[in-house]
Parts: sequence; C-alpha cells; structure tokens
Amino acid sequence: MLRTGRFALALGVLAVAVSACGSGGSISAGERAIYMTAIEPKGGANVADEPFPTEALPAGGGYALKEPDADGRWEVETYVWMPSEIVVMQGDRVTLKILGVNGKSHPSVIEGYDLSFDVKRGQLTTVSFVADKAGVFRIRCDAHPPAMTANLVVLPTE
Repeated sequence: MLRTGRFALALGVLAVAVSACGSGGSISAGERAIYMTAIEPKGGANVADEPFPTEALPAGGGYALKEPDADGRWEVETYVWMPSEIVVMQGDRVTLKILGVNGKSHPSVIEGYDLSFDVKRGQLTTVSFVADKAGVFRIRCDAHPPAMTANLVVLPTE
C-alpha cells in the first residue's frame, strides 16, 4: 500500500513538472539541500486489548516484533527513512543531510549512483552528488532490510 502511495506521489510531482514545462514555464536544475532522518517508529499493545500477531514479519532487521512480557505487553517496531521520497531535477547538485536518531549504524547505498555512506546515531551524515541520471533510484540501509528504503526520484529536465 505504501509503494502505491509513493508511486502516486512521484506521478503527481511528475505531472506538475510536465504541466509547468508544457505551459511555457520551465524547471531548471539547481542546488538542493534535503534533510533526512533515520528513525525507528514503535508501537505496542497489551494482549488483553489486542492479540499478539501470529504471523512472522519479514526477516532482515528492518522489522521487530517483541513477544508479550509478564504483564502481556508486546511491541512492534521498524526502521525507516524520513522522508521516504526525495524528488529532484536531473542536473541538480544534491546534498543530503541525514541525522541518525535511532539505530547504532545504517550502512547505506543509493542504487544507480554508486554512492555508499553510513549514518550513525547522533551524527549528521552529508552525501553530495549531481543527479545526472533521470529515473527512480532506491536508497537502502543494508542493516535494516526490507523496511528501511526510500526513493530518489530524478525528473528529466527535457
């Protein structure tokens, strides 16, 4: 369901870009500073109010489901990038400034751009590059698959 939302958002941004270009307007490349965060949303309940899920979550470190404790409290958590969608124009000089809030380390890559970086808790990691290829490129944390992914959407300028 989230993937559908991400795709719809990318299509919406693309439609705005195409509309602006088609109506005599122009969108040009420039400098883009984008602030991101590595976070771990958590939730929980008590078995008296909500039963503990019986189905296992996907393996890989991106999800965790903690069994009920002595009082019946159980928890679920995941790691995510926020925002999970970044939209830039082809030719933009992009600087990602990523704050590690949860998780000791997030060894990560931007697929298709041969960029790797490690986001650590309490530190601001800076990743700079020129968005020279149009398309949708996955940003993934190799310590927390399959949940900790985002999309870099590079819109063509022509």
